Amino acid sequence: MSNGNDTILVTGATGFLGRRLCQRLQQQGGARIRAVGRRQQDGPWDSFHEVDLARDSLPVAALENVSTIYHLASKAHAVTENASEADSYRPIIVEATQQLLELAREQGVERFVYMSSVKAMGEGNPAGLKLAPLQENSPHTPQGPYGLAKAEAEEAVLGSGLQHAVVLRPVMVYGPGEKGNLPRMVQAVHKGRFPPLPENGNRRSMIHVDDLVEFAIRASMYPIAAGKTYILAGNDPLSTRALYDLIRESLGLPRQDWSIPLFLLQAAALAGSLLGTVLNRRLPLDRETLGKLTGSAWYTSSLAQSELRYEPRHTVAEWLQQTHPDPA
Repeated sequence: MSNGNDTILVTGATGFLGRRLCQRLQQQGGARIRAVGRRQQDGPWDSFHEVDLARDSLPVAALENVSTIYHLASKAHAVTENASEADSYRPIIVEATQQLLELAREQGVERFVYMSSVKAMGEGNPAGLKLAPLQENSPHTPQGPYGLAKAEAEEAVLGSGLQHAVVLRPVMVYGPGEKGNLPRMVQAVHKGRFPPLPENGNRRSMIHVDDLVEFAIRASMYPIAAGKTYILAGNDPLSTRALYDLIRESLGLPRQDWSIPLFLLQAAALAGSLLGTVLNRRLPLDRETLGKLTGSAWYTSSLAQSELRYEPRHTVAEWLQQTHPDPA
């Protein structure tokens, strides 16, 4: 993949995924790791460029001897968003990607791996159940301003003309140091604030950060990946109720053998939506929230597993049991 003079550039290096990727690349050896982030930090890299890509371009010198770019820098997807937030996503997701691609072309960078999201293709009907997981050729309906921005950035990457450009679409990521939806659910279950939902057969896909890192590295190495888009997901999609039961078990809490009937939850969600409209703010339970909890976001990484020759090694159940997450 590299020789002794090669440098690998990682944007968004100080984030949850970026640090893990840099650590793995450093362990692998064979190239210098050059990190890019908004604030100078120590970490598993050889050099660091402090740049806010949403406002400034990388200096040309940052790409000296760079053979591979992993572009992870982004703005986190808001749990709730509206059209007015589109302007907050575009500078870092779309415009920064376009600028970095132009610089990469000028400097002769060979490989460009873009970390997108399944939001760029959407979940289909999130309130409905799926008979099969979504795959790369499934109908695309980007989800919200974030998904639309990611989809536009993907088009720029694949149309860049770079020798080896790859788009990766991970599902929800979990693992050491992650502070997103899964830890929040663990905390809510621990504090008794998460209701025992009924089992309705929905499926939610997740992927461990180390499996995602392995896929990303292979996507930069394997010639077959050039010009491709890959969905990246674990092999253990779970229903919301099954995840709830696993979390209680990992926290040492007794199993709940009852559930709140779906029709009661739907009535409460409708009331939450109506009241939220009156108060002009989101309430903890409304129709959108319930739709996400009871709907499916089910994806398969079968194409990536076949072409990149890797099968995810981690499961949510093992992670919860091994880490005994701190709910504080």
